[in-house]
Parts: sequence; C-alpha cells; structure tokens
Amino acid sequence: MDRTQGRDHLSTELNGSVEMNARTTPIPDLDTRSTAPAAAPKPRRSRFRRALPVIALLVLAGGLLGSSWYWQVGRFLQSTDNAYVGGDIAVLSSRIEGDIARILVGDNQPVEAGQPLIELDRRDWLARRDQATAALAEAEANIGTLTAQRAQAEAQVASAEAQIAEAEAERVRAVADAGRAGTLASGGYGTREAVDRTVATRRKAEAALTAAQAGLESARGAIPVLDAQALSAVARRDSARAALALAESNLDYTIIRAPFAGVAGNRAAQLGQHVRAGQNLIAVSPAPDRLYVTANFKETQLRRLHEGQPVELAVDAGGTLHGRVESLAPATGAQFSLLPPENATGNFTKIVQRVPVRIAIDPGQQVANLRPGLSVEAEVDTREDPEAPRSLFGTAAAMLGGR
Repeated sequence: MDRTQGRDHLSTELNGSVEMNARTTPIPDLDTRSTAPAAAPKPRRSRFRRALPVIALLVLAGGLLGSSWYWQVGRFLQSTDNAYVGGDIAVLSSRIEGDIARILVGDNQPVEAGQPLIELDRRDWLARRDQATAALAEAEANIGTLTAQRAQAEAQVASAEAQIAEAEAERVRAVADAGRAGTLASGGYGTREAVDRTVATRRKAEAALTAAQAGLESARGAIPVLDAQALSAVARRDSARAALALAESNLDYTIIRAPFAGVAGNRAAQLGQHVRAGQNLIAVSPAPDRLYVTANFKETQLRRLHEGQPVELAVDAGGTLHGRVESLAPATGAQFSLLPPENATGNFTKIVQRVPVRIAIDPGQQVANLRPGLSVEAEVDTREDPEAPRSLFGTAAAMLGGR
C-alpha cells in the first residue's frame, strides 16, 4: 500500500513539472525574438556601400589638396626650433672708484634713456674738480703775467732804441768838437788841454752808444724768452683745462644712467658698497621694439635663404610674430665658439653645421612677456612671391582661380 502511494505521488510530481515547463518556456517565441535583430545589419551594409565612393572621393580630394599645397607652399618653407629672442643687453659698470650712496631704481623696473640708476659718493670727486679749477685759474693768471712782461720788454726795446739815438747824437757832437779842437790846436789857437778834453768826450760818447746798442740787443733777446715761457704757460693752461674736464667727467660718472629705454635687472650693487672701476653693477634689457630673433638654420636649409624674406615666428611663451630675414652670419656658430673644432686630427664624423640668421621683428606687434632668451620657432617663406596664399584653403582657392 505504501509503495502504491509513493508511485502515485511521483507520477503526480512529474506531470506537474512537465506542465509547468510547458507554460513558462515558450520556445518558439524566444527563437523569434532572437532571430529578428539579426536581419538588421543588412540595410547598414548597403548604406556603407553606397557611401564608400563618396568617402573615397573625399580622401582623394584631400590627398590632392595636400599634395598641391606641399608642391606650391610646403616645400618652400624652411623652419627650425633652434631659435631664440635676442637683445643687446647693456651691462653697466662703474668707471670710477667710490662708495654707492643711492640706488635709484628697483629690480625689473622700466627705465627711460638717461634715467639715473645708481649714484656714487661725490665728495672726493667734487674736491678734485675744485682742485682742477684752481689749477686752471693759476695757469691762466701765469699767462696774463707773461703777457704783461712781454709788453714791458717791448717798452724796454723802444727805450733802448731811443737811448741809441741819443748816444749817436752825442757821439756826433763829440767827434765834431774833437775835430774843431784839434784844428785850433794845430793852428796855434787852441790849447792841448782842450784837445784832450774833447777827445775824451768823443770816446765817452762812443762808449755810451755801444752800451745803448748792447742794451737794445738785451731787450730784444728777452722777448723770445718770454714768448717761450708764454707757450709753456699756454701748455700748462691746456693741461689744467683737460684735467678740469676729466674731473668734471669723473664727477658726472658718479651717476650711472640708463643708455636706452628698457628694463633694469640683474642688480648686483648694494647700498654702501665700495666699487672699483670696471665692476658690473646693473644691467638694462632693451624694450620689445629693440628685440630681434637669432635662428640657427642647418647648412642644408641655406640654399634659398636670403635677406628680406618674410618669417613667421611662434613664441613658446605664447603668441605669433612676423619678421624679415635681416642678415646671415659670415661663418657657422662652431667657428665663433671658444674652442672651434679641428677636423684635421683623429677620426672624422660629419655633423650638420648651423649658421646663425638674424631676423628683425616687424614693428607695431605686441606679444606679452617677450624677453631676450625666449625660445622661438622660426619659419621662413622662400617663395619668389611671398605674398601668395600660404594656407591650405587659400592655396586651393588660388589654384581654382587660376593664379
């Protein structure tokens, strides 16, 4: 009885499970849903096949445009990233020795041409200027003294000439008296004493004439001496004047000024510091309108480069500039180095050399934070017509327009 009941129960469970599976798993419906999406890619493939010629045409057109641009523009562009912004930085030093009294400019401050930057102690140089002024005044006074002495000597010459005339007249009278006395004495009308007296007077007159002539020569001889002394005095005056000019220059050198408008930087001067001549104190970087670019092109890029060609400059700090080739260096950069290469010794390995090319930046352009030493990418347009379109679409339009 128990076995019969167990069989009936087992059969009942099996029938129930079969019925449940028949109700919950509709196999035909699941197959229909799974096969329906599989037929969808057929329209997509057909659309791709229809678009394939258009895509191929676009790729071909793009290749033609790119090839045309390279043939007309790209192969004429010579570029390098070995380029830097340059500027003639003035490193200012002291021309005299002294103590720094004032620093009149701050670090990285814009300055104008001639603006005072640093002032040295002026007291010693003021004293030297005053000393040179006194020496010049003394030299000029000495010249005045010699001028007066020459005038006095000329007066003495005139006096000696007058004395000669007087002595000559006295000699003539004494000779005449001596002649008359001798004639009277020989005729018996005069005495011997009168003859001796007149002869002595004649000799005295002749001696006075000789003395007057000697005095004239002495007075005349003093004039060249005075002239030589005057020349020496003039030389001393010129020397004193030059010393005064030097003292005034040294006094002016106590103020170090900006040679041009720019930005002050790299200040090494400190207040109260004792500096010597030639010691670097501060530097002035030029303004943006005085900057230029030095691009080091390879020797293989120099075939078409020449002065006046337009250049496009991409500054790494941001911004784009336009310029022109200004000049090419007369030798490669290696030749100007401290130790130029000597290829005649040892093994040789050929290395492409670079030539510095100076590029002038066109005026009127503004780029923020443009400073000497910044990196730049330079691209030179070596075409015969640099004004021709340069972009891809501009070249295409020019080509379609028949240019």
